[in-house]
Formats: sequence, structure tokens, C-alpha cells
Amino acid sequence: MKKAFFCLSTLILAAVLFSFASLPPVAKKPNIVIIFMDDMGYGDLECYAGTPWHTPNINRMAAQGMRFTYFYAAQAVCSASRAGLLTGCYPNRVGINGALFPMSPIALDTAEQTIASVLKAQGYHTGMVGKWHLGSKEPWLPLQHGFDEYLGLPYSNDMWPVHYDGKPYSDTSTHPRSKFPPLPLIEGNKPLRYIKTLEDQSQLTTLYTERACRFIKNNRQQPFFLYLAHSMPHVPIAVSEKHKGKSKDGLFGDVITEIDWSVGQVLKTLEENGLSDNTLVIFTSDNGPWLSYGNHAGNTGGLREGKGTSWEGGTRVPCIMRWPGKIPAGTVCNKMAATIDLLPTVANLCGAALPVRKIDGVDMKSLLFNEPEANPRDELAVYYQVNSLEAIRKGPWKLVLPHKGRTYKLNLPGYDGFPGAQPEVDVPMALYDMRRDPGETLDVQKQFPEVVKSLQEIAEKYRLALGDDLTGAKGTERRAAGKVQM
Repeated sequence: MKKAFFCLSTLILAAVLFSFASLPPVAKKPNIVIIFMDDMGYGDLECYAGTPWHTPNINRMAAQGMRFTYFYAAQAVCSASRAGLLTGCYPNRVGINGALFPMSPIALDTAEQTIASVLKAQGYHTGMVGKWHLGSKEPWLPLQHGFDEYLGLPYSNDMWPVHYDGKPYSDTSTHPRSKFPPLPLIEGNKPLRYIKTLEDQSQLTTLYTERACRFIKNNRQQPFFLYLAHSMPHVPIAVSEKHKGKSKDGLFGDVITEIDWSVGQVLKTLEENGLSDNTLVIFTSDNGPWLSYGNHAGNTGGLREGKGTSWEGGTRVPCIMRWPGKIPAGTVCNKMAATIDLLPTVANLCGAALPVRKIDGVDMKSLLFNEPEANPRDELAVYYQVNSLEAIRKGPWKLVLPHKGRTYKLNLPGYDGFPGAQPEVDVPMALYDMRRDPGETLDVQKQFPEVVKSLQEIAEKYRLALGDDLTGAKGTERRAAGKVQM
């Protein structure tokens, strides 16, 4: 009897084990790596504009993945752009505008969900390395916005009490920058040390890269999200000794080649740990180049103006995405997409829930997988200043709305780290055909009045929801930023 029971139990156990063995393997959740540049222009990469310097690792990313030609930052300025990337919202929806200074009275509200927080809820380990710029102290730092780990600067690397020549300001200086506090390198929530010299700045790209690669190695056995937000090539630019002179085209070229090295190290670490085929890597920038810095700034690849403007040179940025076996290799996407679309796309790919609060991004998974006729985003609102609606993009068209805007065309740029003037001018309404006029030089509103009318109706829709300082519209859907106690 016992023998019969044992045989029956063995048969049942074998049947159960066989049934489990015959089940398809549980798919691993993909890892996500976002590499976010600061002030990198559309024309700063070899695979976009044929630059004098070489970027073989970023070229390889493009050859193995998808290169976007109409990819847009959420706004053409630091903090606003980063708020859009992380929340999937137009920055003015969440109350963030401009570039927040060290003593800013606002920060990204902790009630806003970020890519990190939605993935953390799905069991991801989340880490950030680099420039944050959405709040400079607790409780507004990355660890309060869904990240498990953080090492980096709380804001831009030029927000320090150091002159353009790299020397500290004197105690008697009246320059606004002289009143900035020391620039902290933060780990977790506390300063680890301070960045005091250009030599300190020259170590940032290497420091960030080493920490990012360590994060990947330490978390190879679990799904992870890594947000690597480089401080370069935002001024002041600096490069480590190992990359000086490597580009044969000056300091800016050297900085770009070191960034390319950094990308190569991240890709190499993924490969060495068997993670490449299960990791989506996204490379893009927060806005276009700060052209007033001349030879310390990049270029727009022929697009109009640059950082701090709603022209294409300020808002259209390079973007490359690589996921071997998922994203077809060597593809080019000519459809419109934006940084605000990354959150819903990543959430879908990782099985995470969307934020409870309304967002503006759309899921661009169909573009990544190169599905026929995919076109998830056909329009985009271009805001700047505090809450000024300055342009509407739809299909091949761009309607520029009347506003005052920065220009780099009236003065010579600065040189060797010093800025040139960037005055404001009146910008009239104009309609541009992006297919035939990417430089925004030919106003065709008289030829296409019906297009102007259609885009004005779209603009009114955004004014009703998000407001518009240019017309006095308040908007019904804007949310307040976090209030920082000074």
C-alpha cells in the first residue's frame, strides 16, 4: 500500500513538474536606461550632421537602433525640459518653468509621479546619476521622486560662485553669480563634496559614467531604471586629461568625444553583463545649444536659433533608441515624438500603471517597433517663459505665434567660455512648412490660410487647458509646483 502511494505521489509530482516545464518562460521585464545630455544641439553628433569629431559609440547606437529626426524637448530650457521628461507632462502643467536657481522658491511637487516612481511601483530598482535641477534640497531631491539612489549636481554646473574665466568671484563682487552657494556634489540627500574649480568640472563625465556602470553591474539580477543626466556640454565645459586634444577640434569637440566614450562604457557594461538584449537605451538632450557661448557651444545642424527659443534649434534635439531584437536596427524615424512621450511608452513596455494625474505624453511603442502607418503624435504645443504659448506643430506645419523671443543673430557670440549678448526681439506670427523649410525662413501663411486657421484652433484648445500668458488665458488644468521653504 505504501509502495503504491509512493508511486502515485511520484507520478503526480512528475506530472506537475512536467506541466511547469512545458509552460513558456516568464518574460523578463526590460531594463531602461535614459542618457540625457545638457545643451547638446541637433547638429552635435556625427550621425546627424557629419561633425569634425568622431562619435563611434553613438554612431553604433544609431546603427543598431533607431534615429529620430523630429524629436522635441518639452521646452528649450533646463528645469522645464527635465520636468517634462520625468513626468510625461508639459512643464507648465506641473508648474515648472525656466531654469531653477539654487534658492528657487519652487520645485517639482512630490505629488507628481515620475518615470522612476511608476517603475519602482512595478518592482524596479531606480537610480539617477547627474544633473537633477528640479529642487535643490530635501524634500525635493531625486530620492523623494521615486529614485532609490542618487549621485550628482542639484542644478546646472554654471550655478556656482566662479567667474567665466574659472576664478572665484571676490567678496566685493556685485555679479549675481557671486552670490551663489558652493556647488555641491550630492549623494542621496547630502553633499558629498563641492565642485570648486574647472579641474573639478573636468572629472564630472568620468565620475558619472563610473557610477552609472557600477549601478548596472550591481543590479544585473533585477529590473532597473537608470537615468544618467550629464552636466556637459552645458557651460562651463571641461574635459578629463585622457580626452584632451582627442577630437583635434578644440575643447568642445573633446567634450563630445568624452561623452561618446561615456555612452560606449554604458553599452559595454550592458554587454558584459548579458543585458543588452533586454535593455532599452535612450539617448537625447534637454534642449538645443547655448549659441551665445560661441566655440564653447554646439550647433543646430542648420536649424534656426538655439537654447531658450521656440525655434527648431531650441526645441528639436537628437534622439537615438536602441533595443536589440526589438527596435529594428539602422532605422530612421521621421515621425514627430517628444520627451514627454517617454513616460507612457516606458510604462507600457514595463507593465507599469500610468500616473493618476493627467499627463500629456503619448505611447510611442508603435514607432519604436516600426509598425506601418504608426503616428501616435501628430501635434505639439511649444511653450516658453512662465506660460507663453509660442508655437504649434502639427503634421508638417509649424505656426509661430506672436511673442518676444531671444535671438543669437544680432550680436557676435562669446569666446572661450565667455557669453555674447542674446537680446529679445519681437517675433511676428508666421507659418512654416517643416518638410521644405526646416530653417524656418519662408513664411507661407498667405498661401495656406486654412492651415493657419486650423492651427489657431488647436492653440485655443491648449489655452483653455494650460493657459497662455500672451493672451491672458488662465487654463483650467494647471497644477501647482512644490513650494520650497526658504
